[in-house]
Amino acid sequence: MGYIIASWILISIIAGTVLYLTRRHWTHHLPVAVQDFLYRLPTSSAQYSRVPTSTDGNTFIDDAEAGLHSAEFNLTENIEGEDERSGLDPEQRREVVRLMKVRGIGFDEARREWMEKRFRKEGIGKDGLPRDPKLVTFS
Repeated sequence: MGYIIASWILISIIAGTVLYLTRRHWTHHLPVAVQDFLYRLPTSSAQYSRVPTSTDGNTFIDDAEAGLHSAEFNLTENIEGEDERSGLDPEQRREVVRLMKVRGIGFDEARREWMEKRFRKEGIGKDGLPRDPKLVTFS
């Protein structure tokens, strides 16, 4: 009887390890609710944050090197024009990078999710209008 239990435990550990190592290949087949639950689980990379250095790291060059650009959000014009403004908002940058790492999505998708989350928090609907029930609009 002990061998049967030990065999099941060993098989479970091996199966769990294989599923964990191949999770990028099969998790997109799961329902969205389960995917969101799995993505919200804390990971060591999501909890890690680099200690700040003497430079603030808040320039367009730093943002471009971190992969925070795309065809729709092009930073090369700002870099080539030697724009003196600071780069992306540090809080937004941290959250977008975290979404990119944890959810395994690109910059545009992470930025869209961050904006939708911020809109919900501020009481703005997906269409850009406030969700205030007393809102009156004239067209």
